Amino acid sequence: MSIFNIITILIVLSAAFAFINTKYLKLPFTIGLMLIAILFTLAITILGSFNPRILEMADGLIQSIDFETILLDVMLSFLLFAGALHTKLDSLKKQRGPIALFATMGVVVSTFLIGTMMYYLFGLFGHPINYIYCLLFGALISPTDPIAVLGILKDANAPKKLETKIVGESLFNDGVGVVVFLVIFQIARQGIGAVDAGDVAILFLEEVVGGVVLGLLGGYLTFRLMKVIDHYETEVMITLALVMGLSVLAHTLHVSGPLAVVVAGIFIGNKSPEIAWSGTTQTYVDKFWELIDVLLNAVLFVLIGLELLIITVNSEYIMFGLIAIPVGLLARYLALSGPVALFRKKLDFIPKTTAIMTWGGIRGGISIALALSLEAQMERELFLTVTYMVVVFSILVQGLTIGPLVKRVVSKN
Repeated sequence: MSIFNIITILIVLSAAFAFINTKYLKLPFTIGLMLIAILFTLAITILGSFNPRILEMADGLIQSIDFETILLDVMLSFLLFAGALHTKLDSLKKQRGPIALFATMGVVVSTFLIGTMMYYLFGLFGHPINYIYCLLFGALISPTDPIAVLGILKDANAPKKLETKIVGESLFNDGVGVVVFLVIFQIARQGIGAVDAGDVAILFLEEVVGGVVLGLLGGYLTFRLMKVIDHYETEVMITLALVMGLSVLAHTLHVSGPLAVVVAGIFIGNKSPEIAWSGTTQTYVDKFWELIDVLLNAVLFVLIGLELLIITVNSEYIMFGLIAIPVGLLARYLALSGPVALFRKKLDFIPKTTAIMTWGGIRGGISIALALSLEAQMERELFLTVTYMVVVFSILVQGLTIGPLVKRVVSKN
């Protein structure tokens, strides 16, 4: 199937599901789309039992889509830039301490907590797995998704400082999470003896520091270009070129592309409106990236729903998936507790911040994409199924209940 046909099918399905959700279900946009996509996939599976040709065609479509490449190499940069573009530096500065710890140490601690707990649980239930592979699972499931929760928090009238923490953490921990995953993946592939601590530290610093520096340079150069012109069509094209150029450069230089586009997006979004953009340009840039954000999110969450066709479903995998859900939540709660306790008095956190951020830490497509990148000997099929169950629970259950939880906490204070 040609790339154009695949894109056409995905966008037609996304538009149809968006219409059904907007007209009838009225659920939060991304949650509604994924739920409808899962129901659509289940319907195809049922129809496929009567007519195998239907299932073969659907399975062929999903197998022809390289979800890992589409998300990590293409969609993620656009989605992160769109989110970063509307993130105000003033609020981030006030919360920079906890956000930095949440997105760095929080991810690392969560990775080791999940990996260690799952390692012992796998052994307890008679399915022993190499510890380094369990750490890989911990790394891929620790990053949270800023896209799904942002709209929900706004609908719930969440306090701005809470929203800033959750979204700010999610924007940066995607990039850090991918770096942690790549470091552990390299150790798992080459063997623990082939990689020393110095190599790991250098790789981590190259990815993180290199990504931040590249983002700052790209953002500054783009800002200077837009400052000397006043032509909104050209300036929209420049922002588009920035995201695509940074993605290619980051891949070539072996630095973190997600971190680069987040830094560039925050720089452009905070510097340009007052200095480089006219009112017309700001309107068009904002609307363009809002549309890109909505379109790609629609496609992404439809893809997540359709991925149900390719995961392996058996009782053992389902059991481990059900176990991984509370393990992931417990690990996130413990990983957040330290930074929250450290900054609680200084920044006057709202009550139950740790609990709200734990429940509001929704996992998304990046976790599934990383699971798909695992090699067969790394228990790929098991971890893909477990990851899918955690992501679906996170989006449907946590996503639909975080709003009422925030409202309840806010109303009591």
